Amino acid sequence: MSTVTTPSGRVATAPPAPARHRLDWRLRFAALSLIWGFSFLLIKVGTEGYAPFQVTLGRLVFGTVVLAAAMAVRREGLPRGARVWAHLTVAAFLLNALPFSLFAYAELTIPSTLAGICNATSPLWGMALSLVALSEDRPTRVRVAGLGLGFLGVLTVLGAWQGFHGLDATGTALALLGSLSYPIGWIYVRRTLAGTGPSHLSMTGAQLLLATVQLAVVTPLFTTVPTRVSVVPLLAIAALGALGTGLAVLLQYGLVAEVGPTTAQMVTYFIPVIATAAGVALLGETLTWSTPIGALIVLTGAALTQVRPKPRQTSLP
Repeated sequence: MSTVTTPSGRVATAPPAPARHRLDWRLRFAALSLIWGFSFLLIKVGTEGYAPFQVTLGRLVFGTVVLAAAMAVRREGLPRGARVWAHLTVAAFLLNALPFSLFAYAELTIPSTLAGICNATSPLWGMALSLVALSEDRPTRVRVAGLGLGFLGVLTVLGAWQGFHGLDATGTALALLGSLSYPIGWIYVRRTLAGTGPSHLSMTGAQLLLATVQLAVVTPLFTTVPTRVSVVPLLAIAALGALGTGLAVLLQYGLVAEVGPTTAQMVTYFIPVIATAAGVALLGETLTWSTPIGALIVLTGAALTQVRPKPRQTSLP
């Protein structure tokens, strides 16, 4: 899942003047679910031919190209101001460079199905962190119950009662850290970039550009130039970047503009389902009963953490 910076600090807040779309929003919602759901399969295929940092760098390059083209079409420039660029540098690391790399390294040793389910824990981490970092985000019994239920689902997926037998602890930990990085980044953006002037597309384009620069510096230090070009993994990386990191962001903007952030964010709950189906059907990955059951518990808990308390009504005198 690609995460973008927006002035409000939400995952994908819409531009103020949404354009009309010829394609029904439900079809675009389904397309976004498929794109992000298949991202974990594409990461897996990419790492079969290239090092994880190379997969992430390629993903960011192709994603940045798509957003640069969209900015050119809409005649939008990059944001200005040293303060904005400084905060975007941190956001690029927390929301793109770090989690993308962690998931790529994780899928060296864990199946794409498990990586997709680990990604679904992001709302749970976000709920836990917001209770500490965001004073305005009030806890409720339902949300706290959802938090506990969600992490119970994680233990179910991992088979805790079996002592995590047959599970690669390092790969799973990396995937969970990747999902944790997203809400840390969201909270940072909410605290530092809320109310800034540049458009959402401009901010996101700059963020991906900065993440690309970060990986361009790091990748040569930890990898060597491939001795041969692996075509299928390269195509997977291109699709991962152009579709999963570029086009998906544009689709999400349109969805939030048309149906609102609450409905658009429901795509989060379809991603692990599609990732699991893709991994089993196309990569031959195996499932035990605890994986789908645990994933369902995780998604239920994550949904409960998003339930907001109703505003109190005051009676008129």
